[in-house]
Amino acid sequence: MSTEELISIEPRELQLPFELRKQISCSLQLTNKTDKYVAFKVKTTNPKKYCVRPNTGIVLPNSRSDVIVTMQAQKESPPDMQCKDKFLIQSVVANSWATTKDITAEMFNKESGNQIEEYKLRVVYVPPQRYPSPVREGSEEGSSPRASLSDNGTMHHFENTAASKEQLDESQEHLSELKSLISKVTAEKISAIQQTRKLSLELELLRRQSNKNRSGLSILHVILIGLLGLLLGYFLKRT
Repeated sequence: MSTEELISIEPRELQLPFELRKQISCSLQLTNKTDKYVAFKVKTTNPKKYCVRPNTGIVLPNSRSDVIVTMQAQKESPPDMQCKDKFLIQSVVANSWATTKDITAEMFNKESGNQIEEYKLRVVYVPPQRYPSPVREGSEEGSSPRASLSDNGTMHHFENTAASKEQLDESQEHLSELKSLISKVTAEKISAIQQTRKLSLELELLRRQSNKNRSGLSILHVILIGLLGLLLGYFLKRT
């Protein structure tokens, strides 16, 4: 049986842009060009190093299923950037009512008499893709270059994503400063309003106290005049 009779697989090798301490993912497309339901299973020689989602599934007739392979972050580079890991994709005809929950290990057992197709994929490490940064016009000679020439003659530039992250950090910092300034101005405004109200109350109390004192002095003045009049009349009568 031809290895592509049930499903075709693209790409034919797993190309991973290797970078230290970084998770790397790539996708596989499993295409079913038949009128049958096809169950598949993905195996690897290094299961602790890779995460496959989904590692089993059903490809509907004349349909495609995508599989994501993720390599865990690596702390060391392999010798000569060569990888010995391999993947095995098995496929078998399934019942038309079958779902992923109906897939069992027995379905991929050759001893049970099932006709199983197998396709092997090797893992290849490729250089990570780099994006050139724009060159400013009128730059002077002798200034520090933003890119360096590698041994194979290619230029390594800063990635656009790094520049975008730097701009985002600056925007967030300006936003934080603006929020702090708004909070400070608002607090000062509230304090000024409270001080104004307090001064207004104190002025009103002073005005009332002043009016009260003036009223008290007027009554006292009348009483004193009356007493003086009585005393004067008393002395006049005695004389």
